[in-house]
Amino acid sequence: MSDLIGIPIDIEGLIDYQKDAVVSMEIVKKEVGTVTIFAFDKGQGLSEHSAPFDAMVQIVDGEAEITLAGEPHTVSKGEILIMPANVPHALQAVNGPYKMILTMIKSE
Repeated sequence: MSDLIGIPIDIEGLIDYQKDAVVSMEIVKKEVGTVTIFAFDKGQGLSEHSAPFDAMVQIVDGEAEITLAGEPHTVSKGEILIMPANVPHALQAVNGPYKMILTMIKSE
């Protein structure tokens, strides 16, 4: 992580897709939150779960299907979705692979 500080970074090129896999790289890890980039191959996802903190998903390549409290949303490159704490959500690469940045805020 320290080699990323203070320099411009090509977000899309920071992490590569892997066949039939979900790849992640933690960019920032602090007591108050984290920033993680993910690459999901087509058909890959995260099953429904909830987190005790608010989170923001930013799509940086492709599009994701994100189900939030049972309601599906298509979120595309350049868009964000804010997921409130303790609300069930799931993420899926339906139409192709996608990359996203997950920002988790651990304070109120």
